[in-house]
Amino acid sequence: MALQISATNPEHPALLLELPWHLPLEDWPEEYLVPLPRGISRHVVRYSRAGDEVIAVKELAERPALREYDMLRNLDRLGIPSVDPLAVVTGRTDDSGAPLESVLVTRHLGGSMPYRSMFETTMRPATMHRLMDALAVLLVRLHLAGFAWGDCSLSNTLFRRDAGAYAAYLVDAETGDLHPQLSTGQRDYDLDLARVNISGELLDLEASGALHPSVDPIEFGMEICARYRGLWDELTRASVYPAGEYHYIERRIRRLNDLGFDVAEMQIEHASNGDTVSFVPKVVDAGHHQRQLLRLTGLDTEENQARRLLNDLESWMATQDDYAPGDPLGARPEVLAHRWVREVFRPTVRAVPVELRGAMDPAEIYHQLLEHRWYLSERAQHDIGLDAVVEDYIHNILPTARKTLQPTAE
Repeated sequence: MALQISATNPEHPALLLELPWHLPLEDWPEEYLVPLPRGISRHVVRYSRAGDEVIAVKELAERPALREYDMLRNLDRLGIPSVDPLAVVTGRTDDSGAPLESVLVTRHLGGSMPYRSMFETTMRPATMHRLMDALAVLLVRLHLAGFAWGDCSLSNTLFRRDAGAYAAYLVDAETGDLHPQLSTGQRDYDLDLARVNISGELLDLEASGALHPSVDPIEFGMEICARYRGLWDELTRASVYPAGEYHYIERRIRRLNDLGFDVAEMQIEHASNGDTVSFVPKVVDAGHHQRQLLRLTGLDTEENQARRLLNDLESWMATQDDYAPGDPLGARPEVLAHRWVREVFRPTVRAVPVELRGAMDPAEIYHQLLEHRWYLSERAQHDIGLDAVVEDYIHNILPTARKTLQPTAE
């Protein structure tokens, strides 16, 4: 059987042909590899380079490779945070003609970290709580889309910094299934697997001495259940309000927006006696602030980063002479937003030298600068300009921060 490459982009097959597919992944020469931290996997995984892109290559049998490739493409169409599938390579043979396993090729998620590399220095419990929050949001988003993961764990997740929190991405869809809608039993099964897997992974870290002594692995395994159920209930529960008090419905929708979700479809019913109204969000879409920022500025960020940047954008817009909400003669928000990107966001980020940024993307850098601005302004008891903030951040914060950041740059 001849070598075959099924790819999502016509450029990828030509680039991928240059890689040594006649060798098992574990025997690939160093010249083809990119030294990035890898998580635990039941398959052989290597990072390599295809043109300008860093790719993750996973070796597995042909049928599960093709199935996971299709599943990741479906998740991408649904807007679920997961690694991008690039190709499946089948029909591999070694120099003697003996068959080799197929491989799944995905794009490396820039700035991401497998959980074990995050524990190379002892992680504080507060940071671990943020990881559980991120994983709970990911699992809820998957379940809302009808995806039963079948193997939710820290090992099958990558984490990226997101404005003081973390964003979680699915990295292994091998055991997953898509359905029109998940039953309570399917969701509970996924959640129970997550609890067991996470507790087991933390017990392994405890045995190796990499876990903070105050962290109980079993309690943290239970925490994912509590955080998931709280978020799921907020997103799906029915609310009953007095008839005519429609501002309660608007308040509920705003609360969902604050959590990062839009209500795409809802059900409103009047009680038979006319005294009450029931409100149920039937369909919710994640990424409320992401979509709003992207529409206004063209910046594609994580959700918490988008919320922070929107706050800064709104504050800046209020200082502009041509900002006049509701006035047809005033500048449109999109015009002001692009001016903010051109005159504030980009110059501020570019002032931070590229070699000092590490794995942080521009939105995360800008968030860090806003945090530092708040700190300096509080200390000085007056507002500190961004130019002074950038200079102080470069000289007093980045040198220390770089020592503690894990090496995840591409």
